Amino acid sequence: MTPAPIKIAIYDMDKTITRRATYNGFLLHMLMRRAPWRLILLPLLLLALPLFMLRIWDRRQLKQFSQALFVGGRVDLQSLRHHVDSYADKVMDSNIYPEARARLAQEKRAGYRHVIATASYRLYAEAIAQRLGFDDVIATDLVTDDTGYIHARIDGDNCYGAAKLLRVKEWMAAQGLERQYCHLRAYSDHISDAPLLEFADEAFAANPHKPLRQLAEQRGWTILDWR
Repeated sequence: MTPAPIKIAIYDMDKTITRRATYNGFLLHMLMRRAPWRLILLPLLLLALPLFMLRIWDRRQLKQFSQALFVGGRVDLQSLRHHVDSYADKVMDSNIYPEARARLAQEKRAGYRHVIATASYRLYAEAIAQRLGFDDVIATDLVTDDTGYIHARIDGDNCYGAAKLLRVKEWMAAQGLERQYCHLRAYSDHISDAPLLEFADEAFAANPHKPLRQLAEQRGWTILDWR
C-alpha cells in the first residue's frame, strides 16, 4: 500500500505572511533601541542605494552594508536577544495578516509541517516563526565567530530566488525527505520565488505583485489576496 504523502507547506515571510517587509523595520528597531546615534549614518545609506539601483551592488552587498551601519559590523549575539524578541513581538502585534494565521491553523489541523523560507535574516526570522508555530526555518544566515559575535557578513547564499529553492532542497535532503513522498505547498508574494512555486505541488501567489499575479494566471496557480 502506498504510504500517505508527507504534507509540507513552505511560506515566504515578507509581504506573504507579513503586511510589510521586515528588514528595514528590523534595522530601525535595532538602531532606536540600541544606538540612536547611528541615525547620523543615514546619509551613507542614501549614497549606497544608487549602487544597488544601478546593479553595481547586489542585494547581499546592500544588506551587509546597511547592517554594518545600523546594527554594527561585529556585535555580541547575546546582547541582541532581548531586542530581537521585542522586534518579533512588534511584528506579531501589527504586521501579520489574520488570514495567514487562519490558514496556518487550518493546515496544522490537516497535518502539514510548516516551513518559513525567507531572504530575511535567521537572526529574527526564527523568533517570528516560533511565535507563529512554524516547525522549521530556512533563512539567510550571518557569519558568527567562535566567541559568539555576529558579523555584518552573510554566511553562504542570500536565501533569495533560485538560491532559496536550492536551500529548500538541501533542507529536505538533510531531513531525509524524498520529494516523491512529499506533497508540497508553496506560498509567496514575489516573482523571485517562481522557482520554488514551480517546484511545489500546489502553488499559491499570496498578495502577489503584478509580475507574479500575471505568472500565476498563466500557470493556473491559486491567487490569495489578503490586503
